[in-house]
Amino acid sequence: MASSTIARVLAVLCVWALRAALIGGLGGALDSALAAPACPPPPAAPGPAQWREAARHDRGFLWSIERDGRTSYLYGSLHVGRPQWQRPGPRVAAALAASDVLALELDPANPEVAQAMMSDAGAQAPEWPAALRERLARQIAAACLPEGALARMAPALQLMVLEVLQARWAGLDPAYAQESVLASAARAAGRPVRALETAALQKKALMADADPGQAAQALDELADGSARRQIERMASVWEHGDYARLARYAQWCGCADTEAGRAALRALNDDRNPGLADGIEALAREGRRVFAAVGSLHMVGPRGLPALLAARGFTVRRIAFEAPVQQSSPNHQGD
Repeated sequence: MASSTIARVLAVLCVWALRAALIGGLGGALDSALAAPACPPPPAAPGPAQWREAARHDRGFLWSIERDGRTSYLYGSLHVGRPQWQRPGPRVAAALAASDVLALELDPANPEVAQAMMSDAGAQAPEWPAALRERLARQIAAACLPEGALARMAPALQLMVLEVLQARWAGLDPAYAQESVLASAARAAGRPVRALETAALQKKALMADADPGQAAQALDELADGSARRQIERMASVWEHGDYARLARYAQWCGCADTEAGRAALRALNDDRNPGLADGIEALAREGRRVFAAVGSLHMVGPRGLPALLAARGFTVRRIAFEAPVQQSSPNHQGD
């Protein structure tokens, strides 16, 4: 089965905007609805021990990128997170402190992002057949969402919310995404936050994966639990900084087994990378030391950001963290 879920949830930053406009907007009503045992649990409130633990370990993927005598940084992030990841680790924090500006795909604190995501949300989406809309409605009910909560959204964006809620079963939530963590740390230190993309561009990338065939597969994955397992797997790869496994993503994600799946993955990742590189390079040309944090899947392969920036004259070096913890879960066998 071709898995579109992970590519959509973890490669597209609009999960933030969806959470702000919908999940966050529903507030306590949603979290109360999700409190039942059969519903995706709301994120746990972090405690002091988790706050201390978060700063002890680095997670994700970090590179230094040097040009014209200035060192900037490139960081592969995850768009969902756990409470114990609410602070950057020591090397990531040091790199951020040594930078002049934080560059993100989108700024999660900008209210205009959520507004742009919701405006004319279904304008470019193909019509779904009635049977597919009925399947979507059943999954919305199974996710314990209040009746009508997603009625104003295009079906593809409704599906996105369901996929984000799947991450909650694994203790993951966009509230603890690394972009939010880094943006809070940057603003606390008086550093500006800049967006490398627009909400319109990200929405277009999402809609590229909105055809009924891909949606049917995504609904299958929600129903059989494979969506949740893939989210957990990707989160483990990111947490342990396992770049070798990340680089083999297309071999184990199940999202590149068909031409449609490969095309969707290209639209969500490779096709956006030149624009992201343009934005990083533009900030560097202003004489700024940049800390650029984008989704980890943008770091892979000959069209990944490390390769693109090296081709533009940056000296790119991977900054290794402690050795990845060896995985013993059967979900990681056969990569």
